Amino acid sequence: MKTISCMNIEPELLFSYGAEKKLYRHNEMIYREGDHAAYYYQVVKGKVKLNSYNEEGKEFIHNIVGEKQSFGDAMIFVENFYVMNAVCIADAELIRLSKSNFLNLLKNNPDVSLEMNACLSQRLYFKAIMLQNMSSQNPIIRLEGLLNYLKSYHDGDCGQCFPVELTRQQIANLTGLRVETVIRTLKKMEKQGKLTIKDRKILY
Repeated sequence: MKTISCMNIEPELLFSYGAEKKLYRHNEMIYREGDHAAYYYQVVKGKVKLNSYNEEGKEFIHNIVGEKQSFGDAMIFVENFYVMNAVCIADAELIRLSKSNFLNLLKNNPDVSLEMNACLSQRLYFKAIMLQNMSSQNPIIRLEGLLNYLKSYHDGDCGQCFPVELTRQQIANLTGLRVETVIRTLKKMEKQGKLTIKDRKILY
């Protein structure tokens, strides 16, 4: 089961409902934790990090989304506020559509609505598996849970062909592990044949 299609609506359809194209710079904030959820966002180019910070100021990365992926859509269906930040980690071109117009789009296009339901269900499925693995004290199980989750967004099933475009620090922030533990565990996983490290790039 793949989440690669979650969610990639034809740009022409989005624009026909009043969507606009927005350009963001590296490190620019798209929205902050506590902001009212007001838009559906779809990535045309670039990468966006979804993160939050605990009371000690430690960053936790919830996800990193890229081309043909969306974010912010789950919060559209509840009258609530964003529970995390969205910040560009590379110059980005996004399409955004207001909440009211997005809901009208779904109402008038049942096929897209069904795809959205399937997408949200798949996200919950993989998120549940990842969270279950994150509860383990074994760092290999934690990393495998994260890598399987990230690979679920990859269009392809080949072995060790998925490039993990995260730094060791970002992986640590995603798994709650120390950077040193991540580095040591990745090397161990490579020896076990679970992944390949080539020029410091991780292939899973």
